[in-house]
Amino acid sequence: MKAAFYHGHEQITIGDSTPRAPGPGEAQIRVSHCGICGTDLHIFHGKMDHRVQMPQIIGHEMSGTLTAVGEGVTGWAAGDRVTVRPLDSCGACPACLAGHNHICMNLKFIGIDTPGAMQGLWTVPAHTLHRLPENLGFEQGALIEPLAVACHDVRLGEVKPGEYAVVQGGGPIGMLIALVARAAGARVLISEINPFRLALARELALEAVNPTELDLVEHVNSQTGGAGADVVFEVTGVPAAAEMMTKLPRTRGRIVMVAIYSQPAPVTLFQFFWRELRLIGARVYEPQDFEQAIALAASGSLPLDRIITSVLPLEGLESGFREMERGGAVMKVLIQCS
Repeated sequence: MKAAFYHGHEQITIGDSTPRAPGPGEAQIRVSHCGICGTDLHIFHGKMDHRVQMPQIIGHEMSGTLTAVGEGVTGWAAGDRVTVRPLDSCGACPACLAGHNHICMNLKFIGIDTPGAMQGLWTVPAHTLHRLPENLGFEQGALIEPLAVACHDVRLGEVKPGEYAVVQGGGPIGMLIALVARAAGARVLISEINPFRLALARELALEAVNPTELDLVEHVNSQTGGAGADVVFEVTGVPAAAEMMTKLPRTRGRIVMVAIYSQPAPVTLFQFFWRELRLIGARVYEPQDFEQAIALAASGSLPLDRIITSVLPLEGLESGFREMERGGAVMKVLIQCS
Protein backbone atom coordinates (compact mmCIF):
# COMPACT_ATOMS: atom_id res chain seq x y z
CA MET A 1 0.00 0.00 0.00
CA LYS A 2 1.11 3.59 -0.66
CA ALA A 3 1.57 6.27 1.97
CA ALA A 4 2.77 9.87 2.20
CA PHE A 5 5.81 10.29 4.44
CA TYR A 6 6.96 13.56 6.03
CA HIS A 7 10.77 13.67 6.40
CA GLY A 8 11.32 17.15 7.80
CA HIS A 9 10.90 20.74 6.69
CA GLU A 10 8.76 20.64 3.49
CA GLN A 11 10.00 17.18 2.47
CA ILE A 12 7.28 14.72 1.40
CA THR A 13 7.75 11.40 -0.35
CA ILE A 14 5.21 8.85 -1.56
CA GLY A 15 6.27 5.27 -1.00
CA ASP A 16 5.26 1.80 0.05
CA SER A 17 4.04 1.21 3.58
CA THR A 18 3.61 -2.05 5.40
CA PRO A 19 0.09 -2.32 6.84
CA ARG A 20 -0.02 -3.18 10.53
CA ALA A 21 -2.56 -5.85 11.49
CA PRO A 22 -4.91 -4.67 14.24
CA GLY A 23 -3.97 -5.84 17.71
CA PRO A 24 -6.35 -6.19 20.67
CA GLY A 25 -8.70 -3.23 20.87
CA GLU A 26 -7.70 -1.95 17.43
CA ALA A 27 -9.24 -1.69 13.96
CA GLN A 28 -7.79 -1.39 10.47
CA ILE A 29 -9.29 1.03 7.95
CA ARG A 30 -8.96 1.32 4.19
CA VAL A 31 -8.68 5.11 3.99
CA SER A 32 -10.76 6.73 1.27
CA HIS A 33 -10.15 10.46 1.70
CA CYS A 34 -8.09 12.63 4.05
CA GLY A 35 -8.30 16.40 4.35
CA ILE A 36 -5.31 18.73 4.69
CA CYS A 37 -5.78 21.01 7.70
CA GLY A 38 -3.83 23.91 9.15
CA THR A 39 -2.05 21.58 11.56
CA ASP A 40 -0.79 19.47 8.64
CA LEU A 41 0.50 22.66 7.00
CA HIS A 42 2.34 23.57 10.21
CA ILE A 43 3.92 20.09 10.20
CA PHE A 44 4.91 20.53 6.53
CA HIS A 45 6.63 23.79 7.44
CA GLY A 46 8.66 22.05 10.15
CA LYS A 47 6.97 23.85 13.03
CA MET A 48 6.01 20.64 14.85
CA ASP A 49 9.14 18.58 14.34
CA HIS A 50 9.53 18.31 18.12
CA ARG A 51 6.39 16.11 18.16
CA VAL A 52 6.74 14.21 14.90
CA GLN A 53 8.83 11.05 14.69
CA MET A 54 10.18 11.04 11.13
CA PRO A 55 9.53 9.68 8.65
CA GLN A 56 5.93 10.17 9.72
CA ILE A 57 2.63 9.52 7.98
CA ILE A 58 0.43 12.50 8.84
CA GLY A 59 -3.26 13.36 8.41
CA HIS A 60 -6.33 12.95 10.62
CA GLU A 61 -9.42 14.34 8.81
CA MET A 62 -10.55 11.13 7.12
CA SER A 63 -13.17 8.68 5.96
CA GLY A 64 -12.89 5.02 5.05
CA THR A 65 -14.04 1.43 5.43
CA LEU A 66 -13.05 -1.12 8.05
CA THR A 67 -11.04 -4.06 6.73
CA ALA A 68 -10.38 -5.92 10.01
CA VAL A 69 -10.83 -5.64 13.76
CA GLY A 70 -8.62 -6.93 16.54
CA GLU A 71 -9.32 -9.18 19.48
CA GLY A 72 -11.92 -7.86 21.91
CA VAL A 73 -13.45 -5.35 19.50
CA THR A 74 -17.23 -5.62 19.45
CA GLY A 75 -19.88 -3.73 17.51
CA TRP A 76 -17.63 -3.27 14.47
CA ALA A 77 -16.96 -5.44 11.43
CA ALA A 78 -15.16 -5.35 8.10
CA GLY A 79 -17.15 -3.24 5.63
CA ASP A 80 -18.37 -0.69 8.16
CA ARG A 81 -18.01 2.91 6.93
CA VAL A 82 -16.19 5.04 9.50
CA THR A 83 -14.37 8.18 10.45
CA VAL A 84 -11.91 8.58 13.31
CA ARG A 85 -11.84 10.91 16.32
CA PRO A 86 -8.05 11.05 16.41
CA LEU A 87 -7.49 11.43 20.15
CA ASP A 88 -5.83 8.78 22.31
CA SER A 89 -5.98 9.76 25.98
CA CYS A 90 -4.22 8.11 28.92
CA GLY A 91 -7.32 7.67 31.09
CA ALA A 92 -5.36 8.24 34.30
CA CYS A 93 -4.35 11.92 34.52
CA PRO A 94 -6.41 14.53 36.44
CA ALA A 95 -8.05 15.75 33.21
CA CYS A 96 -9.15 12.24 32.23
CA LEU A 97 -10.36 11.46 35.76
CA ALA A 98 -12.44 14.64 35.60
CA GLY A 99 -14.06 13.40 32.37
CA HIS A 100 -12.06 15.71 30.11
CA ASN A 101 -10.32 12.99 28.08
CA HIS A 102 -10.19 15.19 24.97
CA ILE A 103 -7.74 17.53 26.76
CA CYS A 104 -5.81 14.77 28.50
CA MET A 105 -2.50 15.92 29.98
CA ASN A 106 -0.76 13.08 28.13
CA LEU A 107 -2.88 13.23 24.98
CA LYS A 108 -1.59 11.57 21.83
CA PHE A 109 -3.03 13.21 18.73
CA ILE A 110 -3.19 10.51 16.09
CA GLY A 111 -1.67 11.82 12.87
CA ILE A 112 0.82 14.01 14.73
CA ASP A 113 2.21 12.04 17.67
CA THR A 114 1.51 8.69 16.01
CA PRO A 115 1.07 7.64 12.33
CA GLY A 116 -1.84 9.25 10.51
CA ALA A 117 -4.35 8.64 7.76
CA MET A 118 -2.51 9.53 4.54
CA GLN A 119 -1.99 5.88 3.70
CA GLY A 120 -3.96 3.04 2.15
CA LEU A 121 -4.48 1.00 5.33
CA TRP A 122 -4.48 2.63 8.76
CA THR A 123 -4.68 0.89 12.14
CA VAL A 124 -6.17 2.86 15.06
CA PRO A 125 -7.64 2.25 18.52
CA ALA A 126 -11.22 1.04 18.06
CA HIS A 127 -12.49 3.53 20.64
CA THR A 128 -11.77 6.33 18.14
CA LEU A 129 -14.24 5.02 15.52
CA HIS A 130 -17.48 6.73 14.56
CA ARG A 131 -19.93 5.19 12.11
CA LEU A 132 -20.73 6.98 8.85
CA PRO A 133 -24.24 6.50 7.43
CA GLU A 134 -24.69 5.06 3.95
CA ASN A 135 -26.12 8.30 2.56
CA LEU A 136 -22.96 10.27 3.37
CA GLY A 137 -20.26 10.24 0.70
CA PHE A 138 -16.63 9.65 1.60
CA GLU A 139 -15.63 13.16 0.54
CA GLN A 140 -18.18 14.65 2.94
CA GLY A 141 -17.17 12.03 5.51
CA ALA A 142 -13.64 13.45 5.50
CA LEU A 143 -15.13 16.76 6.69
CA ILE A 144 -16.62 15.26 9.86
CA GLU A 145 -13.52 15.97 11.95
CA PRO A 146 -13.41 19.74 11.22
CA LEU A 147 -17.20 19.87 11.44
CA ALA A 148 -16.93 18.28 14.91
CA VAL A 149 -14.56 21.12 15.87
CA ALA A 150 -17.28 23.57 14.85
CA CYS A 151 -19.95 21.64 16.77
CA HIS A 152 -17.76 21.68 19.89
CA ASP A 153 -17.13 25.42 19.57
CA VAL A 154 -20.80 26.25 19.07
CA ARG A 155 -21.82 23.97 21.94
CA LEU A 156 -19.34 25.54 24.35
CA GLY A 157 -20.44 28.96 23.11
CA GLU A 158 -23.97 28.06 24.22
CA VAL A 159 -25.47 29.46 21.01
CA LYS A 160 -29.25 29.80 21.20
CA PRO A 161 -31.96 30.49 18.60
CA GLY A 162 -32.30 34.18 17.81
CA GLU A 163 -28.85 35.14 19.09
CA TYR A 164 -26.39 37.20 17.09
CA ALA A 165 -23.01 35.51 16.51
CA VAL A 166 -19.87 37.00 15.00
CA VAL A 167 -17.22 34.69 13.54
CA GLN A 168 -13.81 36.31 13.09
CA GLY A 169 -12.23 34.36 10.25
CA GLY A 170 -13.90 32.67 7.27
CA GLY A 171 -11.52 29.79 6.60
CA PRO A 172 -12.75 26.18 6.74
CA ILE A 173 -13.23 26.12 10.53
CA GLY A 174 -14.73 29.61 10.67
CA MET A 175 -17.12 28.83 7.82
CA LEU A 176 -18.20 25.58 9.49
CA ILE A 177 -18.73 27.38 12.81
CA ALA A 178 -20.91 29.90 11.00
CA LEU A 179 -22.96 27.13 9.37
CA VAL A 180 -23.39 25.20 12.62
CA ALA A 181 -24.33 28.38 14.53
CA ARG A 182 -26.91 29.18 11.85
CA ALA A 183 -28.26 25.64 12.11
CA ALA A 184 -28.63 26.30 15.85
CA GLY A 185 -30.87 29.25 15.03
CA ALA A 186 -28.44 32.14 15.34
CA ARG A 187 -28.02 35.14 13.06
CA VAL A 188 -24.40 34.99 11.92
CA LEU A 189 -21.87 37.54 10.70
CA ILE A 190 -18.49 36.50 9.29
CA SER A 191 -15.60 38.96 9.45
CA GLU A 192 -13.02 38.06 6.79
CA ILE A 193 -10.56 39.87 4.48
CA ASN A 194 -10.10 37.18 1.79
CA PRO A 195 -12.32 38.10 -1.23
CA PHE A 196 -12.87 34.45 -2.22
CA ARG A 197 -14.03 33.49 1.26
CA LEU A 198 -16.23 36.58 1.53
CA ALA A 199 -17.90 35.70 -1.77
CA LEU A 200 -18.35 32.06 -0.73
CA ALA A 201 -19.95 33.03 2.57
CA ARG A 202 -22.40 35.30 0.76
CA GLU A 203 -23.20 32.56 -1.76
CA LEU A 204 -24.05 30.38 1.24
CA ALA A 205 -26.48 33.10 2.42
CA LEU A 206 -24.25 34.14 5.32
CA GLU A 207 -23.69 37.82 6.04
CA ALA A 208 -19.99 38.57 5.56
CA VAL A 209 -18.01 41.80 5.80
CA ASN A 210 -14.41 42.90 5.37
CA PRO A 211 -13.32 44.59 8.63
CA THR A 212 -10.80 46.72 6.73
CA GLU A 213 -13.62 48.29 4.71
CA LEU A 214 -16.00 49.29 7.51
CA ASP A 215 -16.19 49.90 11.24
CA LEU A 216 -16.91 46.38 12.51
CA VAL A 217 -18.02 47.51 15.98
CA GLU A 218 -20.39 50.06 14.49
CA HIS A 219 -21.79 47.47 12.08
CA VAL A 220 -22.43 44.89 14.82
CA ASN A 221 -24.10 47.53 16.99
CA SER A 222 -26.28 48.62 14.09
CA GLN A 223 -27.44 45.02 13.62
CA THR A 224 -28.20 44.48 17.31
CA GLY A 225 -29.94 47.67 18.36
CA GLY A 226 -26.75 48.90 19.97
CA ALA A 227 -26.44 45.86 22.25
CA GLY A 228 -23.56 44.00 20.62
CA ALA A 229 -23.09 40.34 19.73
CA ASP A 230 -24.29 37.56 22.01
CA VAL A 231 -21.26 35.45 21.14
CA VAL A 232 -18.00 36.05 19.26
CA PHE A 233 -15.84 33.24 17.85
CA GLU A 234 -12.19 34.19 17.37
CA VAL A 235 -10.80 31.87 14.70
CA THR A 236 -8.09 33.94 12.98
CA GLY A 237 -5.16 33.80 15.39
CA VAL A 238 -4.31 37.38 14.34
CA PRO A 239 -3.43 39.87 17.13
CA ALA A 240 -5.71 42.55 15.64
CA ALA A 241 -8.65 40.14 15.96
CA ALA A 242 -7.75 39.38 19.59
CA GLU A 243 -7.91 43.11 20.24
CA MET A 244 -11.20 43.42 18.35
CA MET A 245 -12.99 40.49 19.99
CA THR A 246 -13.65 42.30 23.29
CA LYS A 247 -15.24 45.27 21.51
CA LEU A 248 -18.01 43.26 19.88
CA PRO A 249 -20.00 41.43 22.61
CA ARG A 250 -23.00 42.75 24.51
CA THR A 251 -23.09 42.90 28.29
CA ARG A 252 -22.49 39.38 29.63
CA GLY A 253 -21.64 38.26 26.12
CA ARG A 254 -19.40 35.28 25.37
CA ILE A 255 -16.12 35.04 23.49
CA VAL A 256 -15.04 31.59 22.29
CA MET A 257 -11.30 31.26 21.67
CA VAL A 258 -10.89 28.81 18.80
CA ALA A 259 -7.60 30.04 17.32
CA ILE A 260 -4.22 28.94 18.62
CA TYR A 261 -2.06 31.86 19.74
CA SER A 262 1.54 30.74 20.16
CA GLN A 263 2.58 34.22 21.32
CA PRO A 264 0.90 36.71 23.69
CA ALA A 265 -1.59 39.02 21.99
CA PRO A 266 -3.13 42.36 23.05
CA VAL A 267 -6.47 41.85 24.81
CA THR A 268 -8.50 44.63 26.42
CA LEU A 269 -9.11 43.08 29.84
CA PHE A 270 -11.05 46.12 30.98
CA GLN A 271 -13.97 45.01 28.80
CA PHE A 272 -14.33 41.80 30.80
CA PHE A 273 -14.87 43.89 33.92
CA TRP A 274 -16.95 46.61 32.27
CA ARG A 275 -19.35 44.35 30.39
CA GLU A 276 -19.02 41.19 32.52
CA LEU A 277 -17.82 39.21 29.52
CA ARG A 278 -16.95 35.50 29.52
CA LEU A 279 -13.95 34.03 27.69
CA ILE A 280 -14.32 30.35 26.78
CA GLY A 281 -11.47 28.17 25.56
CA ALA A 282 -12.42 25.51 23.02
CA ARG A 283 -10.03 22.73 22.03
CA VAL A 284 -10.71 19.88 19.60
CA TYR A 285 -13.93 17.90 20.37
CA GLU A 286 -15.69 15.20 22.37
CA PRO A 287 -17.61 12.12 21.17
CA GLN A 288 -20.96 13.94 21.22
CA ASP A 289 -19.55 16.58 18.86
CA PHE A 290 -18.64 13.89 16.32
CA GLU A 291 -22.12 12.41 16.55
CA GLN A 292 -23.72 15.82 16.05
CA ALA A 293 -21.41 16.50 13.10
CA ILE A 294 -22.34 13.19 11.47
CA ALA A 295 -26.06 13.86 12.00
CA LEU A 296 -25.79 17.37 10.52
CA ALA A 297 -23.78 16.15 7.54
CA ALA A 298 -26.13 13.23 6.88
CA SER A 299 -29.17 15.52 7.05
CA GLY A 300 -28.00 17.36 3.94
CA SER A 301 -28.75 20.70 5.59
CA LEU A 302 -25.16 21.94 5.37
CA PRO A 303 -23.54 22.80 1.99
CA LEU A 304 -20.41 20.75 2.72
CA ASP A 305 -19.56 20.25 -0.96
CA ARG A 306 -18.93 23.99 -1.22
CA ILE A 307 -16.22 23.77 1.45
CA ILE A 308 -14.19 21.34 -0.69
CA THR A 309 -11.94 23.22 -3.12
CA SER A 310 -10.14 20.29 -4.72
CA VAL A 311 -9.56 16.53 -4.48
CA LEU A 312 -6.05 15.31 -5.30
CA PRO A 313 -4.40 11.88 -5.49
CA LEU A 314 -1.93 10.88 -2.77
CA GLU A 315 0.90 11.85 -5.12
CA GLY A 316 -0.53 15.38 -5.22
CA LEU A 317 -0.11 16.02 -1.48
CA GLU A 318 2.76 18.48 -1.85
CA SER A 319 0.86 20.44 -4.51
CA GLY A 320 -2.06 20.53 -2.08
CA PHE A 321 0.20 22.09 0.54
CA ARG A 322 1.42 24.64 -2.01
CA GLU A 323 -2.18 25.45 -2.93
CA MET A 324 -2.93 26.16 0.72
CA GLU A 325 0.23 28.26 1.07
CA ARG A 326 -0.84 30.51 -1.79
CA GLY A 327 -4.17 31.19 -0.11
CA GLY A 328 -6.65 33.03 -2.25
CA ALA A 329 -9.31 30.79 -3.76
CA VAL A 330 -8.88 27.78 -1.50
CA MET A 331 -10.83 26.24 1.37
CA LYS A 332 -10.50 22.49 2.00
CA VAL A 333 -8.16 20.28 -0.04
CA LEU A 334 -8.82 16.53 0.13
CA ILE A 335 -6.39 13.73 -0.65
CA GLN A 336 -7.74 10.48 -2.10
CA CYS A 337 -5.73 7.77 -0.37
CA SER A 338 -7.12 4.60 -1.98
